[in-house]
Amino acid sequence: MKTYSISDIENLIGIKAHTIRAWEVRYNLVPPKRTPTNIRYYSEQDLKMLLNIVALNENGYKISRIAKLGKQQILDLVSQLNSQWENESVQLLNLSNATLRYDEAEFSKILMGCIEEMGLVKTMDLILFPFMKRVGMLWQAGAIDPSQEHFAANLIRERIIVEIDRSSPPKIESPLRFLLFLPEAEVHETGLLFARYLLKNCGHETLYLGADVPYADLQKVIKAYQPDYAFIVLTSLNLGKDLNKIVTKVMDHVDVPLLVAGSLISEFDLLLNDRLRPLKNVCDMVDFLKDL
Repeated sequence: MKTYSISDIENLIGIKAHTIRAWEVRYNLVPPKRTPTNIRYYSEQDLKMLLNIVALNENGYKISRIAKLGKQQILDLVSQLNSQWENESVQLLNLSNATLRYDEAEFSKILMGCIEEMGLVKTMDLILFPFMKRVGMLWQAGAIDPSQEHFAANLIRERIIVEIDRSSPPKIESPLRFLLFLPEAEVHETGLLFARYLLKNCGHETLYLGADVPYADLQKVIKAYQPDYAFIVLTSLNLGKDLNKIVTKVMDHVDVPLLVAGSLISEFDLLLNDRLRPLKNVCDMVDFLKDL
């Protein structure tokens, strides 16, 4: 069974270590175990209980009140919150919990519940993009394993593909062509698949190349497909901090307007020009499509 340090717990539940210690001292909430050398650690059950406590606390329950509840009472209250699909804090914690346990059934249930209640666009905006950003940060901090990140990303990817297949695009008079791809070293397809979903639902045509496309192939594809726009998503921290270098290299290989989305462009300043359009969030993407 996996164990967690207090710094792991801090990263996973989003609560500072000194607050966790205060809960322990004042209310005896989830006291840690100790190694023979007196180093504190937490079990998977401890982590699950702390996730439940945070869910209640973020939804109006004071810690002093939670401390008086029994374990089953806490579970019952959290169970009532779980069906509130638009409750961002609860669903983020639920997805985190399911990811840590590799619980595919629970993860899929949360995805389906949110999408059925809010639709894919709102679910991506409020739940899934913040969740994937958090997972990436936890992976970088070593609080979760790469396999857990892949587990979550692949389930989200599969769900978006299902929604793409289910959608019925409208017939529009002059559909535009979009070339969708990820440049070399970028492998996170979630944002790109979501862009394909949005474009299909607006009646536009897409050629989807997927992840890690060699630069040398782009000019040949552009010539054959003749798109009106190229669309990339930049998410991976492995790309480094010089995003302008990456974007410039892409633009050197495509001679059509370039749309750039992804979490990284909100963190770094892009050098804009007439052929470059940054889309920093879901609202930017939706607004751009409305204006076409």
